[in-house]
Amino acid sequence: MLRLIATSLCLRCQSAAALSLHIRPCATLIPAENQQTVEALYDLSVDIQKVRKLNSWVLHQSPAYTKEVADLLKDLGASGPVIARILTVHPEAVLCQPEQMQTQRELWMSVCPKHKELVGIIENFPASFFTSSSHHDNQRNNITFFQSLNLNKRIITKLMASAPLSFSRPVEQNEVMVRTLQQAYQELGGEEANMKIWLQKLLSQNPFVLMKPPEVLRENLLFLRDKGFSTAELLHLLSKLRGFVTELNPDSMRRTLAYSLDTIGCSEAELRHIVLNCPAVLYYPEDILAERFKGLLSVGISMLQIKETPTVLELTTQIVNYRIQRLMVHGYDVRTGSLEVLNGTKKDFEMSYGKLHLRSERPIFNPVAPLKVYD
Repeated sequence: MLRLIATSLCLRCQSAAALSLHIRPCATLIPAENQQTVEALYDLSVDIQKVRKLNSWVLHQSPAYTKEVADLLKDLGASGPVIARILTVHPEAVLCQPEQMQTQRELWMSVCPKHKELVGIIENFPASFFTSSSHHDNQRNNITFFQSLNLNKRIITKLMASAPLSFSRPVEQNEVMVRTLQQAYQELGGEEANMKIWLQKLLSQNPFVLMKPPEVLRENLLFLRDKGFSTAELLHLLSKLRGFVTELNPDSMRRTLAYSLDTIGCSEAELRHIVLNCPAVLYYPEDILAERFKGLLSVGISMLQIKETPTVLELTTQIVNYRIQRLMVHGYDVRTGSLEVLNGTKKDFEMSYGKLHLRSERPIFNPVAPLKVYD
């Protein structure tokens, strides 16, 4: 019996040893970190722990060109802390080959010749600068195309930075979308002399409009035309929607318009007027509009006031409540006054609030009241 137990134990030990021999090679499949890369990043004060947490795979790659990246950024005038931030956020930059980086530098400087501005763009959009070499021809062709439209260099730079995919794809796709936008502008009565400025503004406000299928723009304009909007009104909407007309679709607009019509209790003509003043009514889903209507009505604001100043629907309920509380301090009652004072950005509101504050503090001069004389 003892011999049988001993034999069984020996066999188990042998199988365990054999298993461990098979497991060990698997554990070494993951390559070790590239120590040269790690040390070079340490020397540049890069947050290695953050890199390991978010992009650890980069540290295992070879070859890496950390010194070359740092030298290029220094040559453009980037400071040490800026270089550290760029490589912490986008460590993949060290995998770009030197000749690839040099090509990118030449491409970007063709539209952004000032080193300081280019460094700022790289700091904010590093992935747009350190891109694959396979995209260089497309980038070059797209730059040439947008320059042929006489667009401002700053606009082209913004497009390259914030919507890099639109520059990495074939130029023909951008040509089709731009031509569609131009045709829509002209068909809606836009003046030829103003088309360049209109296109620049639209692209700067929503660079991703280039990535949308041209058919989407046509379908949305056709839907709005069927809803009774005139060509002049459609041109106004196309401009005011800041290119986000391509983010919409007929089904979502149909639901949103039906909800607004029922909630506000207005005619279709009145609703069109509201949409022209507040295009957000088109693209906010019903649940968001419901929350905002409820928030406004709960503080005593009437539906008539909302109809007169529909842009208040662009503000979240939290912002509306905060601004109402600040206005109440100076005796302004939004339930009886205009809602215009609530509108706008934070800066716009602060200016309106400041005027009310000064008005409440300024003494009212009465020309017939006796003057107080102090001895």
